[in-house]
Order: sequence, then C-alpha cells, then structure tokens
Amino acid sequence: MRRRRPPTPPPPLPQRDGVDPVRVRLPAGGPGATVRDHLVSRLAAPPAHIDALFTAGDIVGADGRPVPPDTPCTPGLTVWFHREMPPEPPVPFPVHVVHQDDHIVVADKPHFLATTPRGSHVRQTALARLRHDLGLPRLTAAHRLDRLTAGLVLFTVRAEERGAYQTLFRDRRVHKEYEAIAPYDPALALPRTVHSRIVKERGELTAREVEGDPNAETRVELLTHREDGLARYRLTPGTGQTHQLRVHMSALGVPILGDPLYPEVTAPVPPGDFRRPLQLLARELAFTDPVTGTERRFTSSRTLEAWTSYDIWAADE
Repeated sequence: MRRRRPPTPPPPLPQRDGVDPVRVRLPAGGPGATVRDHLVSRLAAPPAHIDALFTAGDIVGADGRPVPPDTPCTPGLTVWFHREMPPEPPVPFPVHVVHQDDHIVVADKPHFLATTPRGSHVRQTALARLRHDLGLPRLTAAHRLDRLTAGLVLFTVRAEERGAYQTLFRDRRVHKEYEAIAPYDPALALPRTVHSRIVKERGELTAREVEGDPNAETRVELLTHREDGLARYRLTPGTGQTHQLRVHMSALGVPILGDPLYPEVTAPVPPGDFRRPLQLLARELAFTDPVTGTERRFTSSRTLEAWTSYDIWAADE
C-alpha cells in the first residue's frame, strides 16, 4: 500500500500581493556547509541579495523565526522567504467572479492574464488577484487556462477539497465548451470530431501533431458566419492536451484569429502590448460537484472582440 505524504505545513510568512513565500527544504548531501552557502549555490539570485535577506531577518524557519546565515546545512531543515518579484506590466482588465461559495470560486478571466504564477508572471495572475481581492489566501486553481485564452476557471477554497475537484478534470468529468473566431471555409465540412496525437516538448513554444495513437479529441461546430469571411465556432474538447484547440483549428486550415503560434510563430509580443488578443474563450463549464453533489453549470459573459468590433480588434493602435 502506498504511504501518503504528510501535508505541507502552512507557511510561517504571510502572502504578498496574493503570492506565497518560497519554501526550500535542504536535501541530504546538498551543496554548502551553511544555510547561506546552500542558498547561494542553489538559487538564481546574487549573493548580495541573499545576504540582504538574512540581514533583514527575512529568511525564517518553520517557526517563523529568522534563521542565521551560519546555521549548519542540516538535511530536512526548511526555510522560507519571499523572492524578489520581477517587474510585470499590469494587465488592465478585470477578473469577474461568476460564482463564490464555501467550496469553490468560478472566475471569468481576461485575455493576457495567466491563471497561476509561472515564469515571469507572478503577481499578474488570476490566482494572486483573487487571493488578494477576496481575502482567500489558501485559494488554489483546480485546472489551468492558457494566459492568452479568456474565460472560465475553477478555483477551490479549501485545500483538503482541491483533490476532489482536480480529479473531475483528470477523469474528464467536466463538460467544457469554447468559442473561437476564425476564418470561414465553405469547403470545410462541419460539424466534425478531430482526433490526433499532439506532443509538446519541454522548452518548445509550440505543440505539434505526430503519427501515433490519438491522445487529443475536439468536436468542432460552426455556429455562424458572415460575409467578411469570419465565422464563430463552438469547440468541445474531449481531452486536454496543451494548445489542443489551437493546433486542431490550425490543422483544419482555419487558425484562430490573434494566435501568435499557429500556424506559424510570429514576432514575440512586447510586454504590455494587449492588442489583438487571441480570439478564444472558455465559454462554459458544467459538472457534478464532488463535494456537495450539486449540478453546476457556469457561462462566461465575455464577448470576442473580433466578432463584435473587428475594426477595433484589428487596429494597429
């Protein structure tokens, strides 16, 4: 029988702007004779910055007390501190709370806002904003939505219930519908269900379709089209591969408007440039709540700008 890991103790430091402190557990045989030496060897931070944290008493143990820099590097010792935040251009769009109760928060996030802290996006994330704005420091995401995609994201309020909601997504017991704006192709027979094998290598910007057993499934339906050559599509994923909807639409010859990666990688978007957002929206989430047994169905109130105001969306300024 597999032994369950003991739960991680709560951080001894409060969050800053909805972001947790960093936790470092010293390993056996790790570099450095002291805690200071180990952190200098392990972290991608200048030694002077680490020394400044020690001087200010900002590196603490599990009891919340400052750890002296010459503390022996004992295996299993845990220290906590707040890392220096990289500068982040503010994403000037609000996160709408669609639903909130004692168990979950359903948010309608805008384009360009990451779901959770990752890489250079830390404070400008839906999770950090909601923790701060709702006063819920232990809020966690049950799944993720691409930074460039807008729409519904499910968050859990209680740490002990997070696994139950994550299991819904793992076992494909959540009905998800997306809306996309893309070119209209009268020769493309729809509706259809697309099956393919998609892989995304670590460090690569894009995913790609390869030979082999399918691991990605998307139902593609045409909702409507108009004379300017644009169409609205309903996309219903049966799986959750990275960039799946974008890859499948591109493979059909109707890439989603505003996509900087498919069918080809364009010039990187400068930080703070919020023009021409990807015209992909997570429109609907539906599931049976694993905690309360309630049938849940949530719908985004957002609209895709290329459909409602194409000239504004396409403008250079």
